[in-house]
Parts: sequence; C-alpha cells; structure tokens
Amino acid sequence: MRMLCIRTFPFLCSVFKFFHFLEVFSIATTTHEINEQIRDPQVRLISEEGEQLGIVTAEEALRIATEAGYDLVKIAPNSVPPVCRIMDYGKFRFEQTKKEKEAKKNQRVIEIKEIRMSPGIDTNDFNTKLKNAQKFLGDGDRVKVSVRFRGREMAHTEIGADLLKDFAEKCAEIANMDKAPKLEGRNMSMFLSPKPVTPAKKPAKPKQPKQTVSSPAEAPAEVSPADAE
Repeated sequence: MRMLCIRTFPFLCSVFKFFHFLEVFSIATTTHEINEQIRDPQVRLISEEGEQLGIVTAEEALRIATEAGYDLVKIAPNSVPPVCRIMDYGKFRFEQTKKEKEAKKNQRVIEIKEIRMSPGIDTNDFNTKLKNAQKFLGDGDRVKVSVRFRGREMAHTEIGADLLKDFAEKCAEIANMDKAPKLEGRNMSMFLSPKPVTPAKKPAKPKQPKQTVSSPAEAPAEVSPADAE
C-alpha cells in the first residue's frame, strides 16, 4: 500500500499542476462576458447611445441587442444587478487595443545611468563625465554618480564628497539631488534626477492703442459763402 502511494504521488502532483495551470490561464485571459455567456437572472441594460433601458432579464437584454444587430456586453459585473450595455464588441475591443498601444508608445521607461569616478580624476576626465551626465539628464534619465576609493584613499573620503558636491553644483540647472553623497563600503554615491520641464509661457500680445473718434460737436463748422463775405 505504501509503495502504491509513493508511485501515485508524482502522478497526482502532475495532475494538480495541470489543473492549476488551467485555472491560472483562464484567469489571465478573462475578458468581458458577452451574449450567451451572461446568465444572470436580471441585468441593468444600457443602450448603445447610453440610454438607461431599465432592469430586464438576461434573455430579454440579449434579444434586444440581437434585434439591434449588436452584442450584449457585461461592463459592471460587481453591480447589483450587473450592468450590461449594447455595443459592437469587436469594434470596442479594436479601440481598446489601439488605446493600449498608444499608451505604451507614449510611455517612457526612466533608466538609471551610472557615472564612475576616482578621487584623483583629472579635469579633462571630470568634464567628459560631466557632459555625459548632463546628456543623460537631458534625455530624462536619473544619474547615479559614484566615487570608488582604493587602498589608502579610504583615509580621505572627504575628497570624494567634495568631488560629488562639485559635480552636483555643475548640474544644478537641469537636475535635483535626490540622494546626498553617502559612503557604502568603498563607494560613495549620490543620485541626480532631471528637473521637470515647465512649458514656456506664450508672449503677451501687445496692446493696440485705441482710435479716438471725434464727436459731431467737435467737428469744424461749415462756413457759408455769405458768412465769408
């Protein structure tokens, strides 16, 4: 009996994993319930134009949607009763997919770029790394600037702190210091993040001078030939 249990245990595990996979797969691919999938006793029905049609049975709602040439889609399953809408589900899914693609296209992943220096870095290398950091910040990425201490350089960590502070000051116009220089082991590092870009203000339109119109009382009086004599 014990041998039988040992032999059947791996099989039972594989069966359990299979059904667990099916459960996870079904949850991952769950979409809206449509048409015959909707089996609630009653639903609150909304027309394609957004008009409230009241509470009806699921069969009646499906009949109305079918006669109109559309689908019945459950849009609020947790409501009591659930809310269903008459719509072109294929068109709805196409527009949703299009919106998701547009949203992903407009999203930008902020990366963390790293600049590494040594306490004895020369001026040219410092300026080169500074330009690289400014470029990264201009592209919208965060920058981690670190100084690596070797051997006896650990006795003069203040040199690295001054180096990082100078680096941050030269990036102050385009970046904020998220994290002040901190020593961790043999590395001292800080984080810089780009400043939010404020939209440029539109120049104010110049005010045009008002044109003065003389009133009839101010107009010069006409002189008759008799008066002229």
